[in-house]
Amino acid sequence: MGAGMSFDGDNSGEKSSVSRRKLEDIPESCIAMVLGYLDPPEICRLARINRAFRDASSADFIWVNKLPTNYSFIIHKLSDKYKDDYEDINSHSSDDKMVGLTKKNVFARLSRPNLFDSGTKEIWLDKNTGGVCVSISSKALSITGIDDRRYWNHIPTEESRFQTVAYLLQIWWFEVCGELEFKFPVGTYGIFFRLHLGKSSKRFGRRICNVEHIHGWNVRPVRFQLTTSDGQQTVSEYYLDSPGSWILYHGGDFIIKDPDKLIKIKFSARQIDCTHMKGGLSLDSVMILPKSIAHTA
Repeated sequence: MGAGMSFDGDNSGEKSSVSRRKLEDIPESCIAMVLGYLDPPEICRLARINRAFRDASSADFIWVNKLPTNYSFIIHKLSDKYKDDYEDINSHSSDDKMVGLTKKNVFARLSRPNLFDSGTKEIWLDKNTGGVCVSISSKALSITGIDDRRYWNHIPTEESRFQTVAYLLQIWWFEVCGELEFKFPVGTYGIFFRLHLGKSSKRFGRRICNVEHIHGWNVRPVRFQLTTSDGQQTVSEYYLDSPGSWILYHGGDFIIKDPDKLIKIKFSARQIDCTHMKGGLSLDSVMILPKSIAHTA
């Protein structure tokens, strides 16, 4: 019986030793290696567990793999916005322009909406995948008749990333064109026109939609076209519908194979059948999104 008691006592001591082990006992390098396999939101959640996880989650080798391959190009585009973070911007390579920032902080900054080109375009990283997303304001687009208030007005709204949209009263010739020259990481991207039939506003704190000018969009479809400098081209057509809701109309896809090459993308939306007028349309922006996340936009 004594032997039995002695054995129980030793086993209890072993259990006690094991029970005293904590997550903090795991080497930080091991934690960082595991975190490297997770998505950014999961890494940030685990970083709240304790100090060891928080410190491990800041390792540069984790976040450099979460950043897009063209992040230096993006930083260069945003150099004016972040000029206060730079130390002698001309003396550093494009990889080092965010002086003093960890790769985790670079990812965090780029995951926010970042305006460029005088505030007419915006870029951000998808927080889950690190995918590059771009939005182009209506003010950066070439719109037929935009300077004539009989046809178009710019109206302020909280429903746009750019705080303003172009609103069409009525017109015979509907044509919106734009272009972007950019470096994208390898992948497939989609062009989307963010449109809204009707004019939304707020009354007594509630959203309302004025539909009085909506007409002509059910007669002929709008043709969306996309071309790229490397020869890609797509065409699609849609009848505009669903008054009162913002809709992303898919204008086409393009594929990036060389991330180091500038590509020029031209896109347009047209309904130029002059047998009837059309109106009552709000135009917010054109968005370029990775196809892997486009359905969540």
